[in-house]
Amino acid sequence: MTVTRDIMRETTRGFSKYYNPELHGELRLDTNTNVLGSNPAAERYLAEGKWDLNGYPNTYSDGLRGALAELYGLEADNIIAGNGSDEMLDVTFKTFTNWGDNCAVPVPSYSLYDYFVKCNGGRAIEVDLTEDFQLDVDAMVRQDAKVAIMPSPNNPTGNSFRTSDIEEILSRFDGVVVVDEAYGEYADDSMVRRIDEFDNLVVLRTFSKAYAMAALRVGYAVANRNLADMMMSVKIPYSLNMVSEGAAIAAVSDQDFIRRSVEMVREQRPVLDAGLRRLGFETFPSDSNFILARSPIDHAELVAGLKERGVLIRDFGSKRRTENCVRTTVGTQEHNAFLLECIADIVEG
Repeated sequence: MTVTRDIMRETTRGFSKYYNPELHGELRLDTNTNVLGSNPAAERYLAEGKWDLNGYPNTYSDGLRGALAELYGLEADNIIAGNGSDEMLDVTFKTFTNWGDNCAVPVPSYSLYDYFVKCNGGRAIEVDLTEDFQLDVDAMVRQDAKVAIMPSPNNPTGNSFRTSDIEEILSRFDGVVVVDEAYGEYADDSMVRRIDEFDNLVVLRTFSKAYAMAALRVGYAVANRNLADMMMSVKIPYSLNMVSEGAAIAAVSDQDFIRRSVEMVREQRPVLDAGLRRLGFETFPSDSNFILARSPIDHAELVAGLKERGVLIRDFGSKRRTENCVRTTVGTQEHNAFLLECIADIVEG
């Protein structure tokens, strides 16, 4: 038997592996994680904790769901916790779509939306953002789709979508609307506390960014009890291990670290933005912990030159709507100074 990709599920045959750079100790400004380092409360929990490794974790992470409910003033039954917000994306499409269903996905936005739609047998219908990277409300609403998904702040552009536009889509779209707030801690507005105002709203959140816990893979979804019960029925039991759950509960109690992390980004983001513009970049407005910028030289040459100098950023220059653009995490003052020094060396050279 000759095995070809025809043996794969037809919606996945065009897949390639996700971004996975070979590392040699570079400064990582390519993943948008928290540059202040590991979450201190989670670190203390891991250093002091003892676990019964022979026992299963709580089936649905009730402890973490309770801690998050208290944080937001909601009920535990509004929250689904799991193995990163990527699992929550998977659960969303498994719950609300059938084979062949369409899902409306903004362009540009998070590349893995297309992956999860197709993994679940669906079709991703691309809907272009406007010239200023805002939602085209009419275009999103008129799609024959079961799910409409949008990240706010948006990755890779960095900007938040207008709340009024999200509200209008929720009111007019005949399906489930997913607002992905992976970078929500850095933004001014959130839909989390409004889940009972809309019967079709699901909000996604993660511990991988501001909470500085990407290695532990913790994420959650927030929805009204009706939708949450549907999603909980579909989610794999025990998917979040007890160690990660305990560390996340500890991290929720340390909101001071989150505030310091957000303040650092809001202080350094305009500094980095100005430095990039001085070097000839066109930068785009950001409400997150990263900046998208159009390079004054070839994007691939810039990214390769930075890697040679020990810095990693993300290259979006070959994608539609982000031609010749790169994305960099907002670092500390020292990180940003080093990044700009390296870029200057490359551009001037």
